Amino acid sequence: MGPVLAGVLQLVALTAALALAYKPLGSHMARVYSSGKHLRVERWIYQGIGADPDTQMRWPAYLRGVLAFSAVGVLFLYALQRLQGHLPGSLGFASIDPDQAFNTAVSFVTNTNWQSYYGEQAMGHVVQTAGLAVQNFVSAAVGMAVAVALVRGFARSRTGELGNFWADLVRGVVRVLVPIAAVAAVVLVACGVIQNFSGIHEVGQFTGGAQQWNGGAVASQEAIKELGTNGGGYFNANSAHPFENPTPFSNLFEIFLILLIPFSITRTFGLMVGSVKQGYAILATMGTIWVGFVALMMWTEFSHHGPAFELANGAMEGKEVRFGIGGSSIFAVSTTLTSTGAVDSFHSSFTGLGGGITLLGMMLGEIAPGGVGSGLYGMLIMAIIAVFIAGLMVGRTPEYLGKKIGPREIKLAACSLLVTPALVLVFTAFAMALPTPPNSMTNSGAHGFSEILYAYTSGANNNGSAFAGLNADTQWFNTTIGLAMLLGRFLPMVFVLALAGSLAEQQQVPATAGTLRTDKPLYAGLLVGTIVVITGLTYFPALALGPLAEGLA
Repeated sequence: MGPVLAGVLQLVALTAALALAYKPLGSHMARVYSSGKHLRVERWIYQGIGADPDTQMRWPAYLRGVLAFSAVGVLFLYALQRLQGHLPGSLGFASIDPDQAFNTAVSFVTNTNWQSYYGEQAMGHVVQTAGLAVQNFVSAAVGMAVAVALVRGFARSRTGELGNFWADLVRGVVRVLVPIAAVAAVVLVACGVIQNFSGIHEVGQFTGGAQQWNGGAVASQEAIKELGTNGGGYFNANSAHPFENPTPFSNLFEIFLILLIPFSITRTFGLMVGSVKQGYAILATMGTIWVGFVALMMWTEFSHHGPAFELANGAMEGKEVRFGIGGSSIFAVSTTLTSTGAVDSFHSSFTGLGGGITLLGMMLGEIAPGGVGSGLYGMLIMAIIAVFIAGLMVGRTPEYLGKKIGPREIKLAACSLLVTPALVLVFTAFAMALPTPPNSMTNSGAHGFSEILYAYTSGANNNGSAFAGLNADTQWFNTTIGLAMLLGRFLPMVFVLALAGSLAEQQQVPATAGTLRTDKPLYAGLLVGTIVVITGLTYFPALALGPLAEGLA
């Protein structure tokens, strides 16, 4: 079997698996977030945190819950890292420096999981399991809660109530993330992923000394790392490490986990707003972009010519032989079109245009299918923009799901849309203009520029993957990327929840003959076009200086 055919068959198998899981999981999540009942374990949690899960919240109260919970998470994780040297199970590792502890705490709480440290050489078992793994669950649940709040804004009328943040948070963890992650961890252990609390071992003798490896609860963290679109690896090589991702099957299974909830939640959206077709329209938009990006990535990585490329049947530099170009391309596209950031190959070693595809995937706003929760609310923001543009074309007041998109709604949607491009471009400009930050670049020219552009694109879009080659463990990058992650995560949430509150206060508008049908292929095509045009106009100059210049050289 040729490598191209193998890649295509992997794509077909992955699509089939996602299709089989779409209805059951999407329907289950709709029941979870619409239920009025509480499980016993959930009641215990509510009593422990002093929350009343039956109290309905307006958007300011919902936002305060999101921000307060996340702030506590940052402080706790920061303190845990700073005290690591005094904690049991630290494997002898020292406490983390202040700037790196800040960066890592913000990274995992914002669902970014950017890592400027070597996982197996910096974090002990306590920080990994009690700190980082916990945030993998709750940060994903926060994104899902915000998405559900926006969906309720469309579904409800003449009320500003969006549900209860604490109930949505706990249900997302207890009823969705934990059960699936537990099953996924068992599958990964069966594939050969390690799961233990062993210490550091010396393995063999090599030139310059023995190789040291430490164990860890890797399978359980790997499961939620992919399922929750987190991406932070137990080891520095991330999902390219054989302890995290040993076989081609485990590689495909991890991609399946990455895409499972972001695609399935579109059905949850359709059921909650009372129109499954609306969910299918969003799904079709996401799926079209994802398949298109995978096809482009495979083409760029398979089609290059030259003796080395011909001998390896494509651009194999930076890719694991056990995954090949097909598996690596699907993984790279899936992790950058979501907010996962895990890698099974090094994106810096992709061809110039291939690296540009990973960058562009994040620049879309990670909405195809995007992160857990964040992908859905990001796509709904784009849907509102597309409806507004269509309204301008025909001279009608735009409507979406029976709600009028007036000046307030379009301003909130536009503000949410503009936050991340502003962060990416401003921080990149400062880093290139100042004398010290460029010293962290391994490469010069267009590729070096791409290293810095990628770092801030990854941070502001809460992706977390790295282009490699950039020494990001400096005070400048730890601090500025930390700020980009914070602002890129929570500023859009402010606008999304304000938009949800505004929509929930409106009365449903009945559809008329002049209403744009947003559940038809025509609208899905308009939405795809809107996404591509907005992203292209925003980022094309930066892309032209980096990956496009390199790829066309």
